Amino acid sequence: MSAPASTPRGAWSGRELEVTLDRLAHGGAAVGRVDGRVVFVRGALPGERVRALVVDDRKAAFCHADVVEIVEASPYRIDPACPAAAAGAGCCDLSFVSLPHLRDLKTEVLTDTLARVGRLPDVEASVRSLIGPDDPGAAWRVRARLSVDGQGYPGFHRHHGAQIVAEPCIALHPAMYATVRDQRYQPGSDVIVVRDTEAQVHVVEIPEESAPRRGHSRATAQRNRARSGRKTSHLVAGSATATFQVGRRRWEIPSTGFWQAHERAPQVYSDTIAELVAAHRPLSGGSTVWDLYGGAGVFTAGLLDAAAAGGVELGQMHIVDTDSTALDAAQTTLDDLRVHVHRGSAQAVVDGLPTPDVVVLDPPRSGAGREVVEAVADADPAIIVHIGCDVAAFARDLGLFADRGYRVVELRGFDAFPRTHHVEAIAALVPASG
Repeated sequence: MSAPASTPRGAWSGRELEVTLDRLAHGGAAVGRVDGRVVFVRGALPGERVRALVVDDRKAAFCHADVVEIVEASPYRIDPACPAAAAGAGCCDLSFVSLPHLRDLKTEVLTDTLARVGRLPDVEASVRSLIGPDDPGAAWRVRARLSVDGQGYPGFHRHHGAQIVAEPCIALHPAMYATVRDQRYQPGSDVIVVRDTEAQVHVVEIPEESAPRRGHSRATAQRNRARSGRKTSHLVAGSATATFQVGRRRWEIPSTGFWQAHERAPQVYSDTIAELVAAHRPLSGGSTVWDLYGGAGVFTAGLLDAAAAGGVELGQMHIVDTDSTALDAAQTTLDDLRVHVHRGSAQAVVDGLPTPDVVVLDPPRSGAGREVVEAVADADPAIIVHIGCDVAAFARDLGLFADRGYRVVELRGFDAFPRTHHVEAIAALVPASG
């Protein structure tokens, strides 16, 4: 809906509004209307009435605002659980919501996005904890990239700001902060802190002149590592490699390398993929698997183990990724003649691969996109398992698969980033005619 003709674009900038919020949007803001115009309010919850300050009024159809005062509070509002977020950091943007209710809200956002973006109104979805009903929503994060302020203290950036908030984030294990704060750092540098399976903490400083732009996707992590280089990084604590275990296997990953943020994510996702394949298109002897954006091969390992447990001897397993260090880790850990690694983009590599029976793809936050979706669908696998960490990109990809003759038979959502708006989702798709 366009803004009323009497409200020129930009006219509301700096204005205080009183608004009742109806729902949570993808991105974590609550949505309401004032004089027929959509308002996205950060820091508010559905059902609340708030006073909010308009901070972005560049679009005619909607504006963005920040909460100034809670007029009528939601019964699900709690005191902010994250000290860093309470001080303005952009880390745990929904730490003021009770965890069970936040998962309900995430389920609504996921379902709504699947319908609106993916045109999949009949797909059922729910968001569950990776840990279980006793999930505290704290100390779940095994790696983080912090920035250093002018006094040498590391922390997260203020939401949409350059200022660095040094208060601790609830997502990081206390041992990570205890180690990373043992010394001061060069102002303007970045600090990577990792806590591995053996409870060892590793800290690497990347000086300002080589520190790339921040980001949390795997694609960004790969670019960061390539641009910064080992020679410009300074090992502060621990070692240059971190050890992670999933199932019966152990991976040695560079401390600056990509690994899932939540400590339980690799095991839960790996188990989920194996369960979805077993439920909808069971593996058979000689099955060929593509593991696209496969990194260190955790999902390939899970399928190998699941097949072995069922007495099935798989055929070729093809891991595709742009990160050579991750692929090296895959080869070292898996050490299996059936496993082949391919360095390059998915769209550049898949045309040269043998016809798959199973395709697993875990693209970066931007999603797989039309070209990769079409290449996968044209290969005609019996089952596709798609993992997504951005619900809009994930829904778009699923809609593209639907256009190419695949249907979603099961979808599971995970609260892999507690106290934030982020959701991880895994969908199984099979041919619509099957």
